[in-house]
Amino acid sequence: MAASVTPPRGMRDFLPAEKARREHALGVIRGVYAAHGFDEIETPVMEDSSRLHAGLGGDNEKLAFAVMKRGLGADDLARAAASGDALSLADLGLRYDLTVPLARFYATHRAALPPVFRSIQIAPVWRAERPQKGRYRQFVQCDIDIIGEAGALAELELLTATVATLDALGLSGCTIRLNDRRILAGILGSWGVPDELRERALITIDKLDKIGTGGVAAELAELGIVTGDADVAAELEALTTADWHLADRQASQPTPSWLDSEAYADLLALRAALPDAAIEFDPTLVRGMGYYTGTIFEIAHPDYGYSLGGGGRYDGMIGRFLGQEVPACGFSIGFERIVDLLAVRDEERPRAVVLVYDADVPAGRLLELKGELVASGSRVRLERRVKNLRALLDRVTADGFDAFASVGAETADAASLAFRDLSA
Repeated sequence: MAASVTPPRGMRDFLPAEKARREHALGVIRGVYAAHGFDEIETPVMEDSSRLHAGLGGDNEKLAFAVMKRGLGADDLARAAASGDALSLADLGLRYDLTVPLARFYATHRAALPPVFRSIQIAPVWRAERPQKGRYRQFVQCDIDIIGEAGALAELELLTATVATLDALGLSGCTIRLNDRRILAGILGSWGVPDELRERALITIDKLDKIGTGGVAAELAELGIVTGDADVAAELEALTTADWHLADRQASQPTPSWLDSEAYADLLALRAALPDAAIEFDPTLVRGMGYYTGTIFEIAHPDYGYSLGGGGRYDGMIGRFLGQEVPACGFSIGFERIVDLLAVRDEERPRAVVLVYDADVPAGRLLELKGELVASGSRVRLERRVKNLRALLDRVTADGFDAFASVGAETADAASLAFRDLSA
């Protein structure tokens, strides 16, 4: 039996047309981020295992791919199996997001960076997910972060740049959902959840869109996180169905006991500073990472039941590496989820043409013709004429080419080529 030649589960190959579409979208994203004053960096695909499992990544830490230590023997494997401590066999791991590597990067290079550092990271990450539609084991994240700015200017710049990027990609109809971890803490406090169980409770609440209010309430009770008189299912139902608006509450409307007034005022200020953006307040929005400390946000689209990106403030993370607190905030576009929604507009890509040449045309002449067309801004491919010309033209059309011209021994220059539209 022949060996399998498919990629590992949850990982993908990309044919030329799809690769070109992805690179076009990445180019648009990079261009808008750069125009908003962000600088691109690069970090290694691996980090120390202890850093990846420092309690900052929520459930994603459980999905990290571990890299085994060099020189391990059978005795080491047996001891780890007996103790149930498989992580003792690994000293490195593949990054599961780009925020933990950024925090380590900043701690390493702080002296060479400006007081307020605006970074771009666009790179693959790896998680040991159960592969399914829209969920992969290797995928690209597109992050922008601002480190060193404690005020709301950081959130405003991130939101502005993200909205501008979505517009440039032609992705309309998106809404940005806002919340604050302090508001979530107030809700958990009203349910009597002790401090040491709050992060675990948030992991469960983050499943709200998957298992519903009843499922969340049942899991919280099963884990012993919520006990007593708190009717969690009813309260979650009220939170998810209420008509929330980021606006001053009317005097007749009672202020919920869990609503942190300072956090809500901060969200009001963000909304007021971005009057043209589609922004909503969602008190049940969690964002699963354990490192968020304040404002959190997520991109929603009415046609899709999943977020298209998100982020928030994570002021406590860099201090773990640097020994000194540094404010930080970031936003990530879910590239794999949006790239399938995008179409490359004709005006945004160069004209792509194919020169179908006869066997007797000298190679030097072909390169001259190709050079003229490339110099004029076209993308050019050379294809030898074959008997089944229709099959050749169908193939290059699928590869994204727009027109073709025949080249014979008598063809003098590019101006004499008669191009025919491949879509006709």
